[in-house]
Parts: sequence; structure tokens; C-alpha cells
Amino acid sequence: MSLCITGFLPDVFEDSSLKYELYVNDEFNEQIVALLGHKSVDEMAAGEWLLTADQVAQISRLIGEVIPSDLDIFIGVEAEA
Repeated sequence: MSLCITGFLPDVFEDSSLKYELYVNDEFNEQIVALLGHKSVDEMAAGEWLLTADQVAQISRLIGEVIPSDLDIFIGVEAEA
């Protein structure tokens, strides 16, 4: 299973289309799961989780990718194809 980060415009906008999507390299799964306070990727598979600005910043530093700060950012688990 892979972690996927998605971004949408905040609720004040009527546009609910996907604005950002990033599949995280599996090598970061354990660190991200621990950072978010979950026990495993399987435990996270129960839904999609809204990230705080601090969590977004920490994950961004960890994976070395810029994640937009002007969007509502979620993280979820997707089955690998």
C-alpha cells in the first residue's frame, strides 16, 4: 500500500476538484505513519486524514518535496496496482 497526499482548495471555494496529488515513496511510510501517531499503514487505510500545517511542513521536509501550503492537504492509503 502507498501513501497518497492530496490537496484541495479550502471549503470557502466552490471548486472541489483535486489540485495536488503526490504518491509518497514507500521508503518514507514508516516515518510518516509514526509522525502522524498511527501504528501502521494498515491502520491508516480506514480513511483520508486532514493534515495540520505543522504536519504538512514536517512531511515536506522528510520527503524533500514542496507541498502547497495554500490548500487543504489530506493523506490516505491507496492499494498498489
